[in-house]
Parts: sequence; C-alpha cells; structure tokens
Amino acid sequence: MFQGETAITIDDKGRLAIPTGYRDVVARECGNQLVLTYNPFESGCLYLYPQPVWEGVRDQVNKLPRTKKNSRLLQLKLVGAATFVEPDGSGRINVPASHRNAVGIEKKAVLVGMGDKFELWSEQAHLAQIRQTLGDADLGEEMLDLQL
Repeated sequence: MFQGETAITIDDKGRLAIPTGYRDVVARECGNQLVLTYNPFESGCLYLYPQPVWEGVRDQVNKLPRTKKNSRLLQLKLVGAATFVEPDGSGRINVPASHRNAVGIEKKAVLVGMGDKFELWSEQAHLAQIRQTLGDADLGEEMLDLQL
C-alpha cells in the first residue's frame, strides 16, 4: 500500500503533511484514522499505522506475557505510546512533542512507505541508516534467493 521515501518538514506546531499521493489511499483504506507510535527496534524513528493494521499489531503485542521483560518493553513502546492521529483538511497530522523529542525529529524528517505502514525518521537517523545499509555487504542468507 505504501512505498517510497519523501523528505518532509515539520511545522512550528508539530504537524507534518501526508504526501498528496497517499492522501486518497489513507482516506479510503482507513477512513483517515492513523496511529502513531515508537519504532521499538531502531532509534530515530516512529511508526505510523493505518488503524486497521494497527489493531492487528496491538492485539499481537498485547497477547505477549506481561511478566517477561522484553514483552513488557515492547508493550510499553508500541501500545503504551500509541496515539491516534487524523489528517486535518490540509492533510496534516500532529506529531506530539513527546514523540518528536524522544526520537530526535526536529524540522526535517523523512517519511518512508513500508508496505503496511509508514516510518517517520529524523533526517539525521534516516541518513545514518541508509549509509549503514548501503555499506553493509552481508545482508544475510535469506536475501540470496530474492529476485531483485
């Protein structure tokens, strides 16, 4: 559903504009209901899910045993930090200051379509991630069979 990367600007009120090419898809696929939360695996990044996709992720995470440390941390980072966002008439969503500050998103950011969700990266973290990925010659055995 979502793919590609777009350089975006966060305005002084903490809003970002959903790229125009995705606005119709977001409206159609999830009725403009999105959920913003932390990426529990990488710093410098937030996840932005369509609400129906989010509900499946949330339910899987909440089924994990709360007595296990790693499960509890995942629940805190994903479910505990989740916030509902809805584009306004101009296609902008508000990214709470707490979320922006935690991952280092300031004025410039990158929105990356990852199929079922978006990743919202700070510009610096995205650049570092891309440089690391491009420089990593060993992408793993599972990649050998892909027809890229």
